[in-house]
Amino acid sequence: MSTGVIVLIVIAAVVVVLGAAVLALRTRGARGSRGLKRRFGPEYERVVARHDGDIKAAERELAQRVERHGGLRERPLEPVELERFEARWTAAQERFVESPKQAVDEADRLLAELAQARGFPDGSRYEEQLSALSVHHADHVHGYRHVHRVAHAHVGGGQEGGGPGTEEMREAMIEARALFEDLTAPVGQHGGDTREPHHKDDGGRTHARTDGHRGHLPWTFTGRHAKGS
Repeated sequence: MSTGVIVLIVIAAVVVVLGAAVLALRTRGARGSRGLKRRFGPEYERVVARHDGDIKAAERELAQRVERHGGLRERPLEPVELERFEARWTAAQERFVESPKQAVDEADRLLAELAQARGFPDGSRYEEQLSALSVHHADHVHGYRHVHRVAHAHVGGGQEGGGPGTEEMREAMIEARALFEDLTAPVGQHGGDTREPHHKDDGGRTHARTDGHRGHLPWTFTGRHAKGS
C-alpha cells in the first residue's frame, strides 16, 4: 500500500472521528437543554429573558446552580416545627386584611426561615438561598422572589405612589403561598401532602376538608377586603 493511500485513509478516519465527536456534542447539548428546561420550568424562561434571549449564557448560569446546589438534601421538618410555621403563615394571612405590608414582611421572613430549616442556605444570603431554591423548587421559587421584592419596596399605594399597592401585595402573598406549600410538604412530595387537611369555621370549630386543598391555607378574600384598597 502506497504512502499516499495510507495518508488518505488516515485523513478519512480523522474526519469520521471529528464528525462523530461534533454530533455527540450537539446531541449532548440538546439533551442538556431539554434537561434544564424540564428541571427549571418557568425559571428557565425567566433566566433566558434576563440574559436578553442568550440561551447559552442562561444555560451556563442554570448549570452552575445545579452544580452548586444539586446535591442538597432537604431536611424533614419536625412536627412541632411544621405546626409553628403553619401557625405563623395563617396569622400572616389574617393580618393582611388590616395590615397588608406587615403581612408581606412576615411572609418574606417566614419563607427565609422555613427554607433555612429545610437545609437551604440561611436567609441572610438571600441570593444564594434563592438560587438553591430554584434548583429544587423551580415551579414556585418566583413566589419568594416576588414577596421579597414587595417587602423591600417603598409602599406608596401603587403606580401613582411609586410602590406596590394592595393588589400587588395580595398577589405576592398568593404566589409565596405556593412555595410555602412546597416547603411544608413531606420530602419528595412537593405540591402535595399526605396529612388529612382541616379548617376552622367562623366559630373556631375544626372540620376536615374534602376539596383537596391544604387546610391551613384557606384564603379566598380579594384585594378589596384589605384596608387601604
